[in-house]
Amino acid sequence: MTERALSFDAVAEQYDTARPGYPPALFDTIETLTGRPLRGSRVVDVGAGTGIATRLLRERGADVVAVEPGPGMAARLRLSAPDVPLVRGFGDALPLADAAADLVTYAQAWHWTDPARSLPEAMRVLRPGGALALWWNVSDRAVPWIAEQEARLREDAGGPAHGAHGTGTRDRHLPTDPRTVERRIPWTRRVPLDTHLDNLGSHSVFRVLGDRATTNFLTRERAELLQLFPDGTVEESYVVELTLTFRPSGPSTP
Repeated sequence: MTERALSFDAVAEQYDTARPGYPPALFDTIETLTGRPLRGSRVVDVGAGTGIATRLLRERGADVVAVEPGPGMAARLRLSAPDVPLVRGFGDALPLADAAADLVTYAQAWHWTDPARSLPEAMRVLRPGGALALWWNVSDRAVPWIAEQEARLREDAGGPAHGAHGTGTRDRHLPTDPRTVERRIPWTRRVPLDTHLDNLGSHSVFRVLGDRATTNFLTRERAELLQLFPDGTVEESYVVELTLTFRPSGPSTP
């Protein structure tokens, strides 16, 4: 799993420029659920990648430390957010002190960890009462053209469609008691067709398929989408799936 996660290094610039960000409503929801503003909060963004979530957290006034294992992704993050402290490391063994954070975040990254190790690590790094926030942008399969694209991904790309359309609801391996809450936040963005295709091509399913298969699929996909979006602008529809779990106020017990 680590090898596949590090495969994003090869497309770090493409990842940074084409992947969607996150809507303000996501951060509003986190503030509401945690009962504290992001401004002034100590936040550890794990699996920070090129810094897409890191920058948005910083814009909300959070005091952010980014944790990222991949050298290519980390280099891109340094370019885009040079004032953010960056630590090279994995979520399964965070190189941070106990009770160092009010919030630990994983944007599109929790599934690259071993929860049996990463959950205790997050709880260790959180202060008592702090929160672990996991979220994913998942393509809205209720939109017909997205469902059709997913079918083509399954058939033509020869791999699981969720590799490019998001994970969908899954077992996050988190406590099921009232410490854990879930929310779904719909949003959309309008992007040039090239950006949409670059977004698709930056996902791990295509990193595994290789350059030739990726090029063939994306060429066919361009022709399909131009029939739907002749002006070359694609409206992507997403649902952010957010899961939040709290460290108890007493001793840490995952």
